[in-house]
Parts: sequence; C-alpha cells; structure tokens
Amino acid sequence: MSIEFLSALLSIVIIDLVLAGDNAIVIGLAARNLPKHQQKQTIIWGTVGAIVIRALATMAVVWLLKIPGLLLVGGVLLVWIAYKLLIEEKGHEVEAGKNMWEAIRTIIIADALMGLDNVLAVAGAAHGSFLLVILGLLISVPIVVWGSTLILKWVEQFPIIITIGAGVLAWTAAKMIVGEPFLATYFTNPTIKYGFELFVIVGVLAAGRWKKEKTHKKVKAANG
Repeated sequence: MSIEFLSALLSIVIIDLVLAGDNAIVIGLAARNLPKHQQKQTIIWGTVGAIVIRALATMAVVWLLKIPGLLLVGGVLLVWIAYKLLIEEKGHEVEAGKNMWEAIRTIIIADALMGLDNVLAVAGAAHGSFLLVILGLLISVPIVVWGSTLILKWVEQFPIIITIGAGVLAWTAAKMIVGEPFLATYFTNPTIKYGFELFVIVGVLAAGRWKKEKTHKKVKAANG
C-alpha cells in the first residue's frame, strides 16, 4: 500500500467516476420502459455484465500496453480523450429495451461501446497492475450505478470536477508516454520527465478552455 499504489488507485477511481457517469444514465434509459419490479433486476444484471466485460477488456489492454510502442500510442490517444472530455457536450440517445433481456443486452453493448475511453484510461493508470484495475472497478462502479444522479448534479454545479478529471487523464497520458521503454533515455532527467508531464497537463487544460471559449463566442455571435 505505497503512496504510488494509492495515488494510482485514486486516479483510477476519479477516471471511472468522470468517464462512467454517462454510462449510469445509459443503464437507466435502457430500463425505463420496463415494469418497476423488473427495472431493479435489469439494472443489477446489466451492470454485472458490463463490469465483467469492462474488467476483461481493461486487463487485455493492460497486457497489450506491454508491447513496445503501444504505451506511446495509448498516451497520445488519452491526451485526445482528455481534451474531448473538456469540450464535448454529451447527449444520451439510447433505445429502451422492450423486455428485461433486451434491456440487459442494450446496457452491456452500450457500456462496452461507451467504455472504450474508460478502458484505455484505467489500463494506463494501473501501470500493469491487474489488482488496481479490479479495485478501481469495485470502488467506482457501485458509486456510478447508485449515485449517477448525484454525480451528474455535482458535475453541473461544479464544472471544476470535469477539469480535474481531464487533468488526471492528461497526467495518466503523460506517464504512459514517459514510461514507454524506447523513450526512456529522453526522460532519465527528473526535471525533463516531470516538466513534460506538467506541460501535457497544462497544454490539455489550456487547449480545452480556449476551444470552449471560442465555441461560446461563436454561439453568442450566431444568436445576435
């Protein structure tokens, strides 16, 4: 239970909460047309299926990231995901299931498709540890499923939560890039290593803020 282990676990929980909040809404939307007594069962089984697939996919990515060059590719992709988190307005268009099994299938498929960014981010933050992946999921999934409304209210009230989440993603991306074995010689100096990590975090947050301000100015101009 070192500081490094705990900080990685905290990063995974923050990533899960920030990126998986929308997945909780998907679960609710998929089950919305079912009778009340079936909704709870559907949500539980849909979530169990989603967790199993998410855990297997994340473990597969953790293993894949050991292949030379893929840490760099994953890090660059994660920089883009962090930037998109800051600028995207997300919608939820999910077809409600007509029966319990259809709704469960919808939840699992939608979660798998929406969870690709989450899988990459968690795998990067886990630094090759399957234990961290499982612990992160066990801590964050119940919070996401049963606290989705609360999480979304917090995000609406305190937009800084998204900024913190994007910062954690950018930091994870930077750590993946500096952890790439064939780039190791460039980051032996701690000043260069931590300077690069700081540069990536500040760069992503600044680019996201600039893009959002530019979009708001365009909308204002269009509305007269």
